[in-house]
Amino acid sequence: MHSTGLYSYYTSIKTFFNVSKKQQLARNTFWMFLGQGIRIPLQAVYFIFTARTLGAQGYGAFVGATALVAILAPFASLGCGNILIKNVSRDESTFQRYWGKALVLTLLSGTVLLLSAVLLSRIFLPATIPFALILSIAVADLVFSRLLDISSQAFQAFQLLARTSQLMILPNVVRLVLLACLLLVTQKPSIILWGYFYLFSVFISALVGTLLVHRELGSPVFDKHIIFSDLKEGVYFSVSLSSQNVYNDIDKTMLTKISTLSSAGIYAAAYRLIDVSFIPIRSLLYASYARFFQNGRNGLSGSLDFAKKLLPYALVYAVVVSACLFFLAPFLPLVLGVEFRETVRALQWLSLLPLLKVLHSFAADSLTGADFQGVRTFSQVLCAIFNVMLILWLVPIYSWRGAAWASLATDGVLAVVLWLVVFYCKGREKLNIMNLCSLQKKES
Repeated sequence: MHSTGLYSYYTSIKTFFNVSKKQQLARNTFWMFLGQGIRIPLQAVYFIFTARTLGAQGYGAFVGATALVAILAPFASLGCGNILIKNVSRDESTFQRYWGKALVLTLLSGTVLLLSAVLLSRIFLPATIPFALILSIAVADLVFSRLLDISSQAFQAFQLLARTSQLMILPNVVRLVLLACLLLVTQKPSIILWGYFYLFSVFISALVGTLLVHRELGSPVFDKHIIFSDLKEGVYFSVSLSSQNVYNDIDKTMLTKISTLSSAGIYAAAYRLIDVSFIPIRSLLYASYARFFQNGRNGLSGSLDFAKKLLPYALVYAVVVSACLFFLAPFLPLVLGVEFRETVRALQWLSLLPLLKVLHSFAADSLTGADFQGVRTFSQVLCAIFNVMLILWLVPIYSWRGAAWASLATDGVLAVVLWLVVFYCKGREKLNIMNLCSLQKKES
């Protein structure tokens, strides 16, 4: 589909719904929530089968490998998906060139990072985790998962969140279908076979995602002039996402190395439930992401005012879900098995995280939408370093409890730091505007 086709497709969608921006945001949030709502039971079934089939030790090895690769994964696209959303949300005519840029950079950087993942695994992961498992997860998450991500971001740039939602569900559907086939062949698959199954499911999903973008939004245009443009901002996005993965996931990897695989499995199971509980807020953040860029075109005041409209609803939800997680935690062993009985205490410790994540997520997107990505990235890097230092101190002494305390401290500090940065940058921005106005009056 050429540019004119893309315009007419996008315009016809907006005309058909004929809704205000507020209604459009509500509809997009609904699509994301619906998609994530379908995703929850799919992930729950997959999670339960994985935990019960592999056991605490096998699940700990699997999670440890995926957590390590997750730290590298953002660099596999060099932030090109976020650059695509930023530019296309402000000017739809740029889509085909930025889609071509995203494909090229994702394939190039993802391939290069495979070697880094293998080398780092020898340092940070125990030798008992098979190399074939690490390689399968690295190929899946550094190449094919990133292709699927930029495909969903392409639709997100046009605020076509129904398709974004569908692409986010796709890997879970494919994974469950393949899981059923796998369990028909063997009731106790090896962890290596599990890795191959994981790789194949992500490959199929990425293939479907890229084909849908080509068919519905347009084929890529490979413009050599922009392939390596915006690299600095792209690196900011990558470092930001990597830092986020560090303070979300490095604790699981380090538990496998400096504690035990069982403690990693117990902690990872609890953290997985925190991730599931945050899905409605993540849906709202996905739906509003392009709008942050549109409102932030005129500065931080615009993106911050937009965030303030959404934040009260998110805070109410976070308070309620945190309480539910704390009081329902004792029922977990009935679902996961007695091997995960310590997950009850882990989940109760972590139950405050949804509230802390809401606080720092809206501050972070306010900065990003107003082109303060560099400041956001710097803050997140500092908190990631803080998180690693706490883990090195607490985990050898307190095992998964130390990891939980480190997570709470890191998310709390990040929330405080990012809001302080928001108000500081807003004040500087207001001062610059006043100085500019004063200068213009003198010149006139």
